[in-house]
Amino acid sequence: MKKTILALTLLLASAGLNAAASTIAIYHTSDAHGWYSARPARWDNANSTRLIGGFAALSALLQKETTPYLLLDSGDMFQGTPEGILTKGMASITLMNQLGYAAAVPGNHDYDYTEPNLKVLVSSASFPFLGANLYYKADGAHADYLKPYTIIQKDGHRIAVMGLLGKHTAITTLPANVKHLDFRDEASEAAKWLPELEKQRPDAVIVLAHIGLSEDLGLKRVDVSTWTFNPAPPGTLQVARAAKGIDLILGGHNHVALLNGYHDPVSGTWLGESSYGLSYVTRAEMNFDDATGKLTSIKVALVPLWIDKTGEDAAVLKIIAGFSADVEREMGNVVGQAATDLNFSPDGLDSDIGNWLCDVTLKAAGADIAFQNTEALRSEIRKGEVKLRDLYQAMPFDNTIVTMRLSGAQLKTLMTGYIRNGRTTMQVSGLAVGFRRGPDGGAAEMTLKHNGKEIAPGDEFLIATNNYLAFGGGGPVFLAGKDIKDTLLPVRDQMIKAFADGPVTAPERGRITIAK
Repeated sequence: MKKTILALTLLLASAGLNAAASTIAIYHTSDAHGWYSARPARWDNANSTRLIGGFAALSALLQKETTPYLLLDSGDMFQGTPEGILTKGMASITLMNQLGYAAAVPGNHDYDYTEPNLKVLVSSASFPFLGANLYYKADGAHADYLKPYTIIQKDGHRIAVMGLLGKHTAITTLPANVKHLDFRDEASEAAKWLPELEKQRPDAVIVLAHIGLSEDLGLKRVDVSTWTFNPAPPGTLQVARAAKGIDLILGGHNHVALLNGYHDPVSGTWLGESSYGLSYVTRAEMNFDDATGKLTSIKVALVPLWIDKTGEDAAVLKIIAGFSADVEREMGNVVGQAATDLNFSPDGLDSDIGNWLCDVTLKAAGADIAFQNTEALRSEIRKGEVKLRDLYQAMPFDNTIVTMRLSGAQLKTLMTGYIRNGRTTMQVSGLAVGFRRGPDGGAAEMTLKHNGKEIAPGDEFLIATNNYLAFGGGGPVFLAGKDIKDTLLPVRDQMIKAFADGPVTAPERGRITIAK
């Protein structure tokens, strides 16, 4: 009898009917920002014309996966392209449903069309949206359209997934859209919810977070696998160390690609981030012991979505073509000509496109000085025929121009706050900024000039900026301005007008300089 039972057990095991699979793959995306289709990898000098990315490539890659897998996302799904903007994110949900996402967490830009719009997207998704740290200010209740966590059954394993929104969301979407919401500290909330989650006896714990390892890594593809972080920078590493027991944190927001993930020796947690624009996907391989079901190891790697390697799923291409055709009828209209490329700055200072947009803003408002946050500029404009689509991709946000009066002292405080690691996150017009790089990477010995004349602390200027910066997103200096007025002139309309007035040429760089 014993021999019969043993033989049956071995037979079942050999047939793949044992209690649990030994490996589960976790695929992760973040900050897709509406880039649904493949595009040339212009940022990659060795592959600048090679096509990369998009949902059709991701779907084709997943169809080749032989390991059981989960597909997860860390937010900022749609804001960035006409297809995402004009559908207010519904195109993203349609595609994510098609690919079979298992869970997602909202990013800050998923609130750009207000919380009610996000609720429509959540209700249309075939997967749960998560957010353990989001509450209503009025009564302290947890936001009921987001689950704190979910338990996913996958081939005999219980995988717990918790969601954390970035507390920065209070000021990194239009602040008026979320003024009633309380985005609580990510690390504290993770530590609060983890004991309840562990009562569900999961085999692995994953956190989806719309924060990254460190803001200082922004816009980079980097291998940090051998780095040491002591103390932990604000972000996912602090979450890992505050809430011991998390196996894997998949972050976003900073548009960083962690090539081989990061294993924190303090908490034992693995971290991954998946860049920007759906050009890459993180694959985390979770290995379990067959006998006990316990997690034994994790391996994290970034996978580029080169379409000559992945192929493209025809069914997904058909979905994209459907809503792209509707959008293209409007977005395909030619607005004018660019006589030169309008590029980003290679050294992180003033850029062609930033200088030009600030000049446009300055002229439209009749101001002395204009400001534009660098991070709002999402795509370069190429020499030649320029379509409305190009302007939407360069400036995807529906901002208006706001004017106010600021003193010379306020201007200096403002610009000092926007320089880190010898780079600026503010573009200017009507202003020349010179500074030395201090020991912490910030600005030291800053001088400001207007029309060639050095600005004194008591001087006052009419400045123009966008409503995001003016009404909370730009910090206390803008909020303290005098005579604040929203002109209600859409920034993008002024861009269209500038192209209609004649060929656009990149202004000369050198408005923001570092002293040798």
